[in-house]
Amino acid sequence: MDLFRRKSVTDLQTEALTDQSLKRALGALNLTMLGIGAIIGTGIFVLTGTVAALNAGPAVVLSFALAGIASIFAALCYSEFASLVPMAGSAYTYGYATLGELIAWIIGWDLVLEYALGAVTVAIGWSGYVVSFLHDVGFDVPAVLSAARGTVLIETADGWKAVSDALLQSISAGGVDPNALPHATAIFNLPAVIIIGLVTTLLVIGIKESANFNNIIVFVKVAVVLLFIIFAAHAINPDNWHPFIPPQTVKDGLPVPGEFGWSGVFTGAAIVFFAYIGFDAVSTAAQEAKNPQKDMPIGIIGSLLICTVLYILVAGIATGVMSYKELNVPDPIAVVADRAGLGWMATLIKLGAIAGLSSVILVMLLGQSRVFYSMSRDGLLPAFVNKVHPKFKTPYLTSIVTGAVVAFFAAILPIRDAASLVSIGTLLAFVIVSIGILVLRVREPNLPRVFKTPWVWFVAPAGALSAAYLMKSLPPVTWERLGIWFVFGMIIYFAYGVRKSKLANKV
Repeated sequence: MDLFRRKSVTDLQTEALTDQSLKRALGALNLTMLGIGAIIGTGIFVLTGTVAALNAGPAVVLSFALAGIASIFAALCYSEFASLVPMAGSAYTYGYATLGELIAWIIGWDLVLEYALGAVTVAIGWSGYVVSFLHDVGFDVPAVLSAARGTVLIETADGWKAVSDALLQSISAGGVDPNALPHATAIFNLPAVIIIGLVTTLLVIGIKESANFNNIIVFVKVAVVLLFIIFAAHAINPDNWHPFIPPQTVKDGLPVPGEFGWSGVFTGAAIVFFAYIGFDAVSTAAQEAKNPQKDMPIGIIGSLLICTVLYILVAGIATGVMSYKELNVPDPIAVVADRAGLGWMATLIKLGAIAGLSSVILVMLLGQSRVFYSMSRDGLLPAFVNKVHPKFKTPYLTSIVTGAVVAFFAAILPIRDAASLVSIGTLLAFVIVSIGILVLRVREPNLPRVFKTPWVWFVAPAGALSAAYLMKSLPPVTWERLGIWFVFGMIIYFAYGVRKSKLANKV
């Protein structure tokens, strides 16, 4: 039994030319917009606040910069692979061509954490903004249907909020006893389920329709982000940036890893790394690109550079307008706009966030369904998974199943747990892709490469090492959950995939 059997790059290139089951409808602009659609979302609209409040303080700016640098190294490696092997499946397909079937399965199973749980995380953030926006216009979603199962909520003048130490202190500082306010315990997150259902329906209808919808809402959310940067900058109080890196939390005489100090900056970088997975998702659409050899690198690198600059600017302004201690809320950017005196803009930001997070969910679910499609095409998952709709030319069954599973977890998980798992899944994929590009350079140096990773013997190791270091910065419980997930994945592979693999049964 050869667990490291590989697919030939030449065969994959031939397959890419002859396989017309998916519709090639995306150009460079569509791919760049897909990347921006996935990248600008939870990172700006949700995680900026939670990471600043719980991990890095104002140095969340450094967290975004570090995560962006690590992403750029990986993006260059992805770009070479995507132009060389223009097939759906992203890192899974690249791993199959370079490191063998077992590693490919590990990556594919890992990408479930990246894309499916990515969609879960963003749907939860989307729900927070929708609940806040509806409250502004006079409609309150029942508290028990507005958050993860078991979340304790308290009713404030701004609506129902998840209980936190910072919130309780803020209420008490206003002369109100928090215990006297109404409390509730959430049953499940209904708005998160609704958005997953709507996006899944759109993905089933067609890739071109999905891309056009994404283009419109990307334009809206980038405009909102730019307006926030321009108008909120005047309200910055430099005192809020001091100390820029808050001292590390100490309990029982011992420093607490990940809570402020440089440890918090790196942990924050590992968590917000989740925000950069958009360029990775672009590579899953390679089989639906018109000219993947040229357009994939443009979409991957262009979207990453644009979004990194916007992230750093927004994080700096948010922590300059308000104390980082007050930012652990579901809608931090809207709260910052309120504090900056932009009452007219707070509602606009919420609308932009709602639209923006919708596009992230769309790209994450698109990526997940394409990875499953590729794994099924190779025989590692059952054949029904890669069934394409005769009219819409989309892998509709896997889109529907993925949507149903994501909706279930979005209904019950808290955002922070989901984000940490997504980050570790993304980082692991980046490590393997960075190593894979070196392996392929050694094994098949003469392959015609339309795009070549520059300074590959520096960039690829730097990508692998930086991603591995950020993985190390994640909490131990995240590693434990990753271990459990991979044990489950290995059971499925050895019970089904290793025997049904088309490569293994190829005569």
